[in-house]
Amino acid sequence: MATGAHTVANRFLKLAEDKGQALNPLQLMKLVYIAHGWMLGMYRRPLIKDHIEAWKFGPVIPRLYRSIKAYGSDPITAPLPLAPGKEAPLDEIEADIIDQTFEIYGHLTGIRLSALTHQPDTPWAKTWSADSWAAQIPDDLIAEHYTQLARDRAPVAA
Repeated sequence: MATGAHTVANRFLKLAEDKGQALNPLQLMKLVYIAHGWMLGMYRRPLIKDHIEAWKFGPVIPRLYRSIKAYGSDPITAPLPLAPGKEAPLDEIEADIIDQTFEIYGHLTGIRLSALTHQPDTPWAKTWSADSWAAQIPDDLIAEHYTQLARDRAPVAA
C-alpha cells in the first residue's frame, strides 16, 4: 500500500540521523523520488501516493517540496508533520526499499542525486519541456525506467 511522501521522507531523515548525517531538501526530495522509482521497478507498485512533476531542476513531489522549501539548502532539523489519516505506515518491503536506497545513495550530495535524475532517457528527461513548466511524470514511465535499471544491474549467470 502506498503511503505519503512525508512518511518516506521521515524514514530517510531518521536513517541519516542514526548515521550522524543530515539531509538538505534537495537530497531528501531526490532520495524519496529514487526510492519510489525502485519500488515501482522492482515490485510494480508505488511507494508514495503523491504525484511527481517534472520541474526545470528535476523531479519534484510538490506536497513534499512545500513542506521543506523553507530550509533552503540547510539541513532539515525536524521530522515532517504527517497529515492525519493520509499517511499509511510502511510495510516491510517499503521499509527495505527505503533502507537500501539510503545505503546506496544516502552519501551523495543533492547536486549528485539531482544529476542522476537528469540523465538522458530518464523519466524527467522524457517528461520535462520548457513549454510545460510542471508536467506530471507518470508512474508507468518511472516504473519502466527503474525496471530497466534493475535488469542492467542484474548479475549475469555464467
